[in-house]
Amino acid sequence: MLKGLARWLRAAGYDTVLGPDGTADNDLIARARRENRIFITRDRHLADEHKASEDLVLLDCNEEAACLQELRTRLGVDWLHRPFTRCLRCNTPLVEADPNRWQELPVQSRELATRLLYCPSCDQLFWDGGHVARMRAQLEKANTAPVAVDKHLHDEDPQ
Repeated sequence: MLKGLARWLRAAGYDTVLGPDGTADNDLIARARRENRIFITRDRHLADEHKASEDLVLLDCNEEAACLQELRTRLGVDWLHRPFTRCLRCNTPLVEADPNRWQELPVQSRELATRLLYCPSCDQLFWDGGHVARMRAQLEKANTAPVAVDKHLHDEDPQ
């Protein structure tokens, strides 16, 4: 339900896990608790079953931009936390790509990009092209929402 939102959290640099499609709700919540994560949902029935849980957040938003702002407001998400440091596909921290990997990019991208990152888990390359600029603008816009909480969501893994 919130795969797009998970991608935005990863784009901001947050360690964000998605359960496989079809995973039972109780298994997802158990995993979130086991891994000390916040479980984000739009499923009111699920939230009602676990309403006493501080680690479960029920979102009221319907559109992606509104969800980004709601997470900023409610959890203090810093959308410029560590932008573009995680693989959007699999969540693995990105590393600098070997210089010979530049040859794998389209010619125009090689000419314009200044940085090439690599996901060691899924072998995907990431570079700072137009798509990243557009995503960064969305992150910056989402980061202007007011924060109504005293504590901010922090990612514990050092990079």
